[in-house]
Amino acid sequence: MTMQDWFREAKLGIFIHWGIYAVRGIPESWSFFNGEISYADYMAQARGFHARRYDPEAWAALFAAAGARYAVLTAKHHDGFALWPSAVSRLNAQDGSPAGRDLIGPYVEAMRARGLHPGLYFSHLDWSHPDYPSVRHPAWGAGGGPYSAPQDGRGEDPAAWQRFLAFHRAQLRELCTRYRPDLLWFDGDWERSGEQWDMPRLRRELHRWNPGVVLNSRMDGHGDYETPEQGLPVARPRPPWEFCTTINDSWGYQKGDRAHKTTRQLIRLFSEVIGGGGNLLLGLGPRADGSFLAVHERRLRELGAWIARHAEAIYPTRAGLPEGHFHGPTTLSADGRSLYCFALDRVPDQLMLKGIHTPVRRARVLGAEGELTHRVTGGAPWMDIPGTLWVDLPTAAQDRRGTVVCLEFAEPVALYRGAGGAITAN
Repeated sequence: MTMQDWFREAKLGIFIHWGIYAVRGIPESWSFFNGEISYADYMAQARGFHARRYDPEAWAALFAAAGARYAVLTAKHHDGFALWPSAVSRLNAQDGSPAGRDLIGPYVEAMRARGLHPGLYFSHLDWSHPDYPSVRHPAWGAGGGPYSAPQDGRGEDPAAWQRFLAFHRAQLRELCTRYRPDLLWFDGDWERSGEQWDMPRLRRELHRWNPGVVLNSRMDGHGDYETPEQGLPVARPRPPWEFCTTINDSWGYQKGDRAHKTTRQLIRLFSEVIGGGGNLLLGLGPRADGSFLAVHERRLRELGAWIARHAEAIYPTRAGLPEGHFHGPTTLSADGRSLYCFALDRVPDQLMLKGIHTPVRRARVLGAEGELTHRVTGGAPWMDIPGTLWVDLPTAAQDRRGTVVCLEFAEPVALYRGAGGAITAN
């Protein structure tokens, strides 16, 4: 199985934003970029980043209980503070905080020990590096933020930019050769052009340092998959793809954020994403000590319990029916002979499906005994127009957080995609 194969079948990943911003519980990096706090006060948080309760084995156990197949940890955000002891910068957890140790190595080992694929987030940009604000994005002219482009009348310095690229490559080489992550999740490419980053060369280098590594899309078109963020896509992205969203409203730990999504909301998001052939990358932030909020742990375990009861409809399946056949997400088995319909609201009596040519052999609720009655009304088979499929769904058979009905067929399900018409022969 190639690395890309595991990613296509993973379905659920956990996205962990952890860094010095958790000390005050403020937005990661953007809080100083946007002037909410001074850069000096922001970076002073490093003195309180001790990671005393960091337990990567417990993290891995929790993520596995949630049903996740991979995880992504912020090795370095835009602020430039790294969670590993980088040889090219002392702005890291071992050399620049009371944590005093490598925080990436134990995470990678713990994830692999639990059978999860370890991924690492890495921001291309670095608002702390002195050589970063040395050239402008060619499409932005003289614009740019206070940490992103030459300021105060200074001209561009191509030599400084090349020094920054050497630093950028050196840190990525450290991550690739030291930890061998299965996935690199990039961010921050927007402040420079793909040509300035030299993305084609970077892709070649990454695969030389770490063959088979999966790369996300934030490489100016040189990644492996798309990453829609926070807003659930209405149209299906081109596969493979991954929807990244937060368990509340924040990526990292923010002490004032209590907008925690309910378990039902997480199940709905997850079902919509896998029904469209994508993965859900669910984000949450540990406190500075490395512990998660109890409410987040509870949500993950509840999501995992629901996934475990309905695993047949999730692992391994592919994108379900196109829009219009069923009012809700669906997935299909690899052979196309089993269709899984996600009924995420209470159903008064029946499910309805349209445009299904193939006769149903058997209908059942995952996790429940017995079969469901079903019948077809209408249709004109002699004109290749199928009728309407009705599946009885008793209240007693329904899961309050989301019911999954499996329809089994003798052969791969065939669909009618026409607009209908007059029946001219009976």
